[in-house]
Amino acid sequence: MTELPLIGEAVTADAAGARRLAGAKIGVITFPGTLDDRDAARAVRLAGATPVELWHADTTLGDVDAVVIPGGFSYGDYLRAGAIARFAPLMSKIIDAANSDARLPVLGICNGFQILTESHLLPGSMIKNDHLKFMCRDQILRVENNTTAWTRDYAGGQEITVPLKNQDGQYIADEKTLDALEAEGRVVFRYVGFNPNGSRRDIAGISNPAGNVVGLMPHPEHAVEAGFGPEIGSGTEGLGFFTSVLNKIVGDNK
Repeated sequence: MTELPLIGEAVTADAAGARRLAGAKIGVITFPGTLDDRDAARAVRLAGATPVELWHADTTLGDVDAVVIPGGFSYGDYLRAGAIARFAPLMSKIIDAANSDARLPVLGICNGFQILTESHLLPGSMIKNDHLKFMCRDQILRVENNTTAWTRDYAGGQEITVPLKNQDGQYIADEKTLDALEAEGRVVFRYVGFNPNGSRRDIAGISNPAGNVVGLMPHPEHAVEAGFGPEIGSGTEGLGFFTSVLNKIVGDNK
């Protein structure tokens, strides 16, 4: 008989305790229409940090050490996904902090990725899936760059499985931009086995040149607890995003 792991036991007590001692605070921003802010906050908590609620109309980030822009349908995806959210008051603060010398780590998930492209923190754009249908499935990703603030706990070339759910998930960019992303190692994740939305060159996620800003369409915050993955005992392969940024914060503060 196979023994099922308990919920949340993926993080060892020692590792979680050490990270909590660092007092890291990860902001999770909510827009009208955001769906996955609580899931992102739970992932932050399971990794050992303190999630901090941020509202789109706030005018300050406070003392957070990093920011997660979660998935959903900000402002109902009117105009196009992320186009209105880009002008929220708090986004100007996030843009400034991400581009500052401090290089605030920012993770955009699904709609968050769309917002990052609309904000020009990341290049390219997101359009409707090539099959014009909403897609929801477990998706295999290959880690192409494990040197970013959000991927340092993975091995280069490692394959992980996390849920994907989107209808505007097709990443596009001109060939010059795509070539630059490839040459500079800024393709962070690539779809493996199946391209669920027609994204150019099977790109699932990218980073800015400094590696502190990462955006991807799949949802690592939905893969942080053992027992909820496609196989018995799986379901924690997204947790590395959140432990990665905590390890970076701890390292920077030594």
